[in-house]
Amino acid sequence: MFYLCTTNFCSKSVQNQNIYILAIESSCDDTSAAVLCNDEVLSNIVATQKIHEEYGGVIPELASRAHQQHIVPVVHQALAKANIDKKQLSAIAFTRGPGLLGSLLVGTSFAKSLSLGLGIPLIEVNHMEAHILSHYIREKGIKRPEFPFLAMTISGGHTQIVLVRDYFHMEVLGQTLDDAVGEAFDKSAKLLGLTYPGGPLIDLYSKEGNPKAYPFPKPKVDGLNFSFSGLKTSILYFIKREAAKDPQFVQDNIKDICASIQYTITEILMDKLKKAVKQTGIKQIAIGGGVSANSGIRNALAMAEKELGWKTFIPRFEYCTDNAAMIGIVGYYKYLKGDFSDPSVTALARYQLGGNSRVRNIKKD
Repeated sequence: MFYLCTTNFCSKSVQNQNIYILAIESSCDDTSAAVLCNDEVLSNIVATQKIHEEYGGVIPELASRAHQQHIVPVVHQALAKANIDKKQLSAIAFTRGPGLLGSLLVGTSFAKSLSLGLGIPLIEVNHMEAHILSHYIREKGIKRPEFPFLAMTISGGHTQIVLVRDYFHMEVLGQTLDDAVGEAFDKSAKLLGLTYPGGPLIDLYSKEGNPKAYPFPKPKVDGLNFSFSGLKTSILYFIKREAAKDPQFVQDNIKDICASIQYTITEILMDKLKKAVKQTGIKQIAIGGGVSANSGIRNALAMAEKELGWKTFIPRFEYCTDNAAMIGIVGYYKYLKGDFSDPSVTALARYQLGGNSRVRNIKKD
């Protein structure tokens, strides 16, 4: 069957012809479809779900229902914008995990059905691997990291430092032990009375605030792991304490509070990155995930590039948040290998990064 194609056969068959990948992403609350011609993006359509704003967070059941409503029109729009007929497609790539199971099931089921209907290969993709490999989307004037490099994946559900040896050999050096950095931003924003998603609002207010107005404690965690639950608790107690003295405290000092929160989180991330660079000797740093859109983190990386001699890679905003283009670029490289999935493949809420990766903490200083 088509999904048992060997690497040699695929390599020969793709010579001198374009590979068209339809990619589908549905891991959380964004329904996205993209079409790639080889490693270039022809279209990248994202349908966001506004319904979660009134609840202050993503409601899994509502998310899966919205995906069912959005997926057909989103795929149709992606094909139309790319000016590609479905019969021209070489393969279907989709997010298998990690993510919300109900949301993943919608994308997985659609991808499997379309793959079988068209008689073309099906390619499963790890969502976090896609954030890392989004740097390999070909764009004019955009440089790609060379192997090996360090990747920091920062999002609402993940915080990791990953050693990337090649496209499909990745090793997690450190990760969060509790909350992800994106959750820390959003929960802190909620404590301040800001609307969901709160991370971008903290970033916005922080631009006019004093980042050292209110010092928050940085958690002490061994190795290259992270922890953000203690920071959230300290922010909660700080707000309660100050609001008890002055009910208008948050409203009157919102910019300084946001700047201080963002500064602390950025420092936590940068401290671990500096440690990873020291321990591995690798000075190529690439970030990915929704939180990589944060201006404070981007500025800190730019400063490290100047002062520490790092080579940093930051994706375009379009490829920071959940999107199908990053799924498509992984699909393209897997297509070149002939790494296809069996139609019996199922969605995975928990999906380890990299087929041959393993989680470990490298030796402390």
